[in-house]
Formats: sequence, structure tokens, C-alpha cells
Amino acid sequence: MDDMVETMHDAPGIGLAASQIGLDRRVLVIDLAKKDEPPQPLYFVNPEIVWSSQDTAVYEEAACRFPNITRKSSGPRACGRASSIARGAPQEILAEGLLSTALQHEIDHLNGVLFIDHISKLKRDRVTKKFIKQAKLRESEKL
Repeated sequence: MDDMVETMHDAPGIGLAASQIGLDRRVLVIDLAKKDEPPQPLYFVNPEIVWSSQDTAVYEEAACRFPNITRKSSGPRACGRASSIARGAPQEILAEGLLSTALQHEIDHLNGVLFIDHISKLKRDRVTKKFIKQAKLRESEKL
């Protein structure tokens, strides 16, 4: 999990699910520390949604794999999650704001749901074409 934190910081990102780096484990890490603050990584093993608030908030979501692509979406303002925390006893936490958003995003990854699965078909088609074009360009540069 420490390697995952390092990979996440190198991306740079605020969260990383094991499935994003080819590991078949229900593990994720999150660090909401700002650039001028010391790292404060959170480690989650088998995270699950226990409840979500009725109140919603609009937030902007992004993913490292899709640079310059963001989406505004509405989701629970807060959620409770029961997780086995590495380096500690299992506990239930109340996640609000950015932590709630990040946890929902990373658990989506663990469940096989990608960022682009939440955007419109038109925008998803544009992103897919751009991704394919970039992959072809990288492949031609290797030759």
C-alpha cells in the first residue's frame, strides 16, 4: 500500500485503487494533503458503503488517465463507510466533502466503474477517439 501511495503521488492524484495498477485486491489509498502540506495517506482494505446522506453536493470529478477531462456531478454530500484500515483496527468513518467524493470515485474503480462511464455518450466518444489517437501516436514513435 505504501507503493500505491508513492504511485498516486507521482501521478499526481489524490486517490488510487489497486485495480488501477493491475492488482486484484479491494484496496485503495487516498491522500488529500495539499502540495505544501506533509503527506497524510489513508489506507482502506475492503471498503464498502454503509450509508449515504440524503443531501447532495455538486462536485467536479477528474481522473489521471483522462487529463483535461472533468465532469460536474451530483452525489451524496456525506457517506459512511466501514473499512479495514491497514495499520489499525476496522472502523466506520464519516466521509464528507472531498473525502466522500474521492472514496466514491476509488470504490467505483474497485467495482469496475470508470470515470468515463459517468459522462455523456457524446463526450465519452470524443475521449475514446482522443485516447486511441494518442495510443497510435505513441506506438508509431516506438517504431
